[in-house]
Amino acid sequence: MSSSLPSPRRVRARLRRRPAGDTSGGTVWLFDLDNTLHDASHAIFPAINRLMTAYVARVLGCDEATASRVRVDYWQRYGATLLGMIRHHGVDPADFLRAAHEFPALAEMVRVRRGLAAHLRRLPGRKILVTNAPQDYARAVLEIAGIRHCFERVVAIEQMWVHGHLRPKPDRRMLRRLLAQARIAPHRAVLVEDTVSHLKRYAGTGIRTAWVTGYLRTVAPSRPHVVPAAPAAVHDDGSRRDAAVRSTLAAEDRRRAGHAVQERSVTLVAAETQAPQAQPDNVPRVRARVPNRPAYVDIKVQSMHQLQRRMRRTGS
Repeated sequence: MSSSLPSPRRVRARLRRRPAGDTSGGTVWLFDLDNTLHDASHAIFPAINRLMTAYVARVLGCDEATASRVRVDYWQRYGATLLGMIRHHGVDPADFLRAAHEFPALAEMVRVRRGLAAHLRRLPGRKILVTNAPQDYARAVLEIAGIRHCFERVVAIEQMWVHGHLRPKPDRRMLRRLLAQARIAPHRAVLVEDTVSHLKRYAGTGIRTAWVTGYLRTVAPSRPHVVPAAPAAVHDDGSRRDAAVRSTLAAEDRRRAGHAVQERSVTLVAAETQAPQAQPDNVPRVRARVPNRPAYVDIKVQSMHQLQRRMRRTGS
């Protein structure tokens, strides 16, 4: 008579897949990755920008200035350089994403706050990672940060195809399908993001939203722009460009930009959901001017520590 008990190997595999920490309660947390769980503005986003611009330049056979203008155009029209490159140039999404996320020294680029894993484990509810980044990159960052075991599932951009079309965040169809597949009622889900434009897009879907602002920085100038082509006869050492950047920042500060402009600045934080920026490494990156909590944001915090503490306090 054969035993119905699972083999020790299957038991160990099941235990490895079970997420660590407090999974009690009805809340399901849908966590973004870059600039939400780690500081991507420090090194990763600038590197992604350079790699994406270089990829566009290779495909188009053009210089960096032209590639930068194309990226701005595609971002404004489609919300992502990748979608424009697929539509107009037939690029392979996997090849584009792989080229934009090749980091031999990734471990040296990832910055996380101390105690991140502990705060995630204490946060009550199920936790799913939902990122527009490619899967290999997302899993590598989670491993380096020491938080892979906190998530029951990783939903990367490779899993965001809907009816034959790539639908990354903030597409509502993709999120509705994800919730349906995971059997999650919208009112039980909380989307945790740094990109406020994503949260705004999902307003009215029934999900709750949490805005993480602790890692937000803008790359000055803070709004979408095109990198001008340098005249062939001029060998600019960068000093004039730096002076122009400082002048732009000073002008913005003097104008004391209104709430709408400030909010737009804060959305320019992800390498693709923000304006594509192609700038030299010496351009200063400053902390964003974060406006008050918009009406479509349910929770506004700076860190996972604040999120965990607030949820414990409210009993959610």
